[in-house]
Amino acid sequence: MQVWEFVKDRRHQILYDGFQHAYLVVLAVALATVIAVLLAMFVSRVPRIARVISTANTFNMLSAIGLTVPALALIGLLMPLSGIGTTTAFICVCFYAVLPILRNAIVGLAGVDATLLESARGMGMNELAVMFRVRLPLAWPVILAGIRVSLQMSMGIAALAALVLGPGLGSYIFTGLAQIGGKNALNSALVGTIGVVVLALVLDLVLLIVGRLTTSKGIRA
Repeated sequence: MQVWEFVKDRRHQILYDGFQHAYLVVLAVALATVIAVLLAMFVSRVPRIARVISTANTFNMLSAIGLTVPALALIGLLMPLSGIGTTTAFICVCFYAVLPILRNAIVGLAGVDATLLESARGMGMNELAVMFRVRLPLAWPVILAGIRVSLQMSMGIAALAALVLGPGLGSYIFTGLAQIGGKNALNSALVGTIGVVVLALVLDLVLLIVGRLTTSKGIRA
């Protein structure tokens, strides 16, 4: 009941902060998707590199390197360069968002049947047309799965934006933790945490719908 009263009294601010949180994540993941797909397209043009990066051991090593960099440490490294505020939060989220999308994009592009590619070339398509009309559409479901993973992960990382005065729901979580024992400490932490979870679920549902609309029926079947 107290949580509901807390939300009711601050509903406009909570909605605004929720929108800012989602906006930050969507923009960061969108940029990460562009970067990852472009890199994957480049790698796919060099089969030897693609085979190495697509192996489980290599990816595990890359993942370990990326994930062993704590978000708080990365924020601390970025602050002298990008200052306090949204820019630092955006770069941090984008950094972590790239890896799962890049891995899936490389695997998806490498997994397209070579026979289909040869058939496309035989029809007179150049390499650019083959990439955008054959390889990317066929790899899209795998790439989208990476985007979904990236988005879910980015939701939690974006909550740390509050540490550098960035936008989002993280401020409610850290305010609650800083005021443990206070009247609204628990309410604030719950609102921030539940809000991040709800946003993650809603955006994941949106991506599911996007996947249904952008994936050909033949591939879905």
